[in-house]
Amino acid sequence: MALRAVIPSVGGKLGLGLAVLLLGCGGFSDAGSSQTQEVKVKPRYSKSGYDITPLPREDVARLAARLDPEAFRVTQKAGTEPPFCGGLLHVKEPGIFVCVVCGLPLFTTDHKFDSGTGWPSFYREFDPEHVARKPDLSYGMVRTEITCARCGAHLGHVFDDGPPPTGERHCVNSAALRFYARGRELPPESQPVKTEVAYFAGGCFWGIEHYFQQGPGVLDAQSGYMQGHVDHPTYEQVCSGTTGHAETVKVTYDPKRISYRRLLQAFFDMHDPTQENRQGPDVGEQYRSGIWYVNEEQKREALAFIAELEGSGRFGKRKIVTKVEPAKTFWPAEDYHQDYIAKTGRACHVKNPW
Repeated sequence: MALRAVIPSVGGKLGLGLAVLLLGCGGFSDAGSSQTQEVKVKPRYSKSGYDITPLPREDVARLAARLDPEAFRVTQKAGTEPPFCGGLLHVKEPGIFVCVVCGLPLFTTDHKFDSGTGWPSFYREFDPEHVARKPDLSYGMVRTEITCARCGAHLGHVFDDGPPPTGERHCVNSAALRFYARGRELPPESQPVKTEVAYFAGGCFWGIEHYFQQGPGVLDAQSGYMQGHVDHPTYEQVCSGTTGHAETVKVTYDPKRISYRRLLQAFFDMHDPTQENRQGPDVGEQYRSGIWYVNEEQKREALAFIAELEGSGRFGKRKIVTKVEPAKTFWPAEDYHQDYIAKTGRACHVKNPW
């Protein structure tokens, strides 16, 4: 996208000035990069808490139809606006730049700098997971195109000639962005997901955590300890059976994507709720089955679901011993316990409930 790449034989600002004189503000020809969209995909969330699930083609088309001609040309046809003509080039006011198509936050003025190229430039993304990268071989060169991770809109290109600390220059078309000054209310599509949390204890937390992470609509699952009387417990202390804690998994989820009831179903599919103070070969109070609710609605749903299971005959004459108690403080387990199955490839007593 930068003119130093488009017209390599003319360097520095001389080349930029010459190009402006030749092309004015009439616009460049389209690069012709194509966009790809998946129709059905598992929900994806960024570490900063945003829904970055790729939008279906029909949704992108519907959103793009609302754009002005220049924004459509740039974002949908991989066009490039002429340098020094974009409306966001000189914006310095604190705020956030979102995708003009779908509203996903992409950049902030905290990371914006004057590159002298004529396009808004940033040395870092709002969140790396929000901006996708792919090779671009147009103009007979090898460059890296950047697109919106959620809707696939063309943004510009990224180069390795930026300032510290990243050394990168995200060269972005103003037409691909919409700016919101800090303090201004963002539309729903530009806000992080409103999440809820749930806590489940079903024996060794390695497998429970691993499979909850696979759930559609689950942003995160974290291993830890709950319901005991010792602050900041260690794994060794919990294993001693003297802390009152149970190995527990904290589930952060998007209630618009997955219901608390569906989480309950998965939980009871993952372990045997009729085993008291044990799961498989793991024996002790720390391996007890439990649901630690955060509000009365969760309590009501959990008790009702257990009543349904007991009335279904699924477990025969065996009694469900799962405890249902108000949640106390969640103490995260040591780092080596987090994502343990993914890191080691080891198996656990838990079966995939999805």
